[in-house]
Amino acid sequence: MAKVLIITGDAAEDLEVMYPYQRLLEEGYETRIAAPSAKKLQFVVHDFVEGYDTYTEKPGHTWAADVAFADVDPEEYDALVIPGGRAPEYLRGDRDVQEIVRHFAGAGKPIAALCHGPLILAAAGVLKGRESSAYPACASDVENGGGTWVDSEAHVDRNLVTGRAWPDHPAWMRAFMKVLRAAAPAD
Repeated sequence: MAKVLIITGDAAEDLEVMYPYQRLLEEGYETRIAAPSAKKLQFVVHDFVEGYDTYTEKPGHTWAADVAFADVDPEEYDALVIPGGRAPEYLRGDRDVQEIVRHFAGAGKPIAALCHGPLILAAAGVLKGRESSAYPACASDVENGGGTWVDSEAHVDRNLVTGRAWPDHPAWMRAFMKVLRAAAPAD
């Protein structure tokens, strides 16, 4: 069975973790969640309120991580998912996270990143010469990481599939599933 790794942490966007997690399980992929430690994570819910210049944040679901970053062997996995929320802001400096991401990028394995997820890609140095969507406020981070920001709900650049935020889920996951099925069928 093909395996997919989701890297995340506390304050990840609830929908951006749970939607791909459940979608991948539905498709028959073994899916594991990695975090700074194998503990119960607290996700958050971001919403867009008319008149606000940015999103609001409320507590979301809790969910247990399966494995700590330090214990991940990326060779065991066929694809990587990086949800957004605030988690990527502090995870991007984690050396284990950077090594995991570099493995997937270097091996050409499918990578899906959404919202603030591309902050991790930029910190790992894998966006140089690549195009990536992201939450619009992260456009300068993508560009400072050597990439070109694209305003798209589902941008595909070879093995990399990116989107702006959770409203892009349907298009983002449809595009990622095409890339994933071609590279690593579920069974």
